[in-house]
Amino acid sequence: MTLEGLNIIIAGGSSGIGLATARVFKQSGANVTITGRNLDRLKGAEQAGLCAAKVDSCNNDAVNAFFSAKGSFDHLIIALGSTKGLGNFNDLSLQDLKIGFDEKYWAQLRTLKAALPYINLHGSITLITAITASARMPGTAGIASINSALETMVPILAKDLKPIRINAVSPGVVDTPWWDFMPKAAKEEAFKGFAAQTAVGRIGRPEDIAQAILFLAQNEYVTGKILGMDGGLY
Repeated sequence: MTLEGLNIIIAGGSSGIGLATARVFKQSGANVTITGRNLDRLKGAEQAGLCAAKVDSCNNDAVNAFFSAKGSFDHLIIALGSTKGLGNFNDLSLQDLKIGFDEKYWAQLRTLKAALPYINLHGSITLITAITASARMPGTAGIASINSALETMVPILAKDLKPIRINAVSPGVVDTPWWDFMPKAAKEEAFKGFAAQTAVGRIGRPEDIAQAILFLAQNEYVTGKILGMDGGLY
């Protein structure tokens, strides 16, 4: 499927995987609109030629108002995420986990529900989850529960929402601002360790994941699938 002239919305597209995806879709000839909460990042995206809108995806009224004003479109990518809910369960704050669910699980579902009346019936939806949903790593029980909750829904939604297609991309370790909660030296050391464990010998780049999202939007025969993108780490 050609994307030339099609309208794409990327929720959470102001940085990381979302922004890389916006650039890839724009290079493919699509009209791309991104949403986010960080005004500086949104302004930077606008300067790069992207259409940007400030939307708080944790606010139901704001999300509904955005899609109502935007009207019909063809493909939706939901790259909303959270760093909350990470850590050994003994020390995990349940309040932090609740915030994690609010910022990712509920924000993604809220966006999906608000968008449904406006998606072209031959269009698609792609959720961005994370490999923690299936990796079963110590210290990830919280964020794994968030991502696995989203992934569990995907094959069911493929039937509920047909003929609209829905898939998820489940990235492994990718060099994005998500990791900025760590000090720079600690992050670099962690990346080095993860890279040594991958089959491809490096951690992921946002552009790697963006190409997978592009594939899912273009291929009209793929729906209800979770596409793991971890470089052979797990």
